[in-house]
Amino acid sequence: MNILIYVLLSIGVLFNGLGSLALLRFPDVYTRIHGATKCTTFGSIFLSFGVVAYGFSQGGGGGLTMAIHTILALLALLITNPTGSHAIARAAHRSGITPKKAVVDRLQEKVAGKRVKKKEKPSEGGERE
Repeated sequence: MNILIYVLLSIGVLFNGLGSLALLRFPDVYTRIHGATKCTTFGSIFLSFGVVAYGFSQGGGGGLTMAIHTILALLALLITNPTGSHAIARAAHRSGITPKKAVVDRLQEKVAGKRVKKKEKPSEGGERE
């Protein structure tokens, strides 16, 4: 059981480290948010599973309590991490920060101070894109 715990914790630390590296290496705010959010969410899942496995290996009421608290914290993290990164990306876009090497910005909301409404083409399935 200890080997499983160490493997889960190692994978979690590896992904969290990759998320930190993404913050340093990626060129703009959007790719940094994407890399950091994906990696830290995935890393936190593995770290939490490692703690849950440790709690179950301890047995008794204390181990079960620790496992339940960890699962609840993981659920909160799975909701708030993507939501927060979306809010940051939206604020960056509304501030006028453009992605590096972007060819098309489909989210462009303002041109010359006026709101632009683009006509959308219906897709083949009859739905609007």
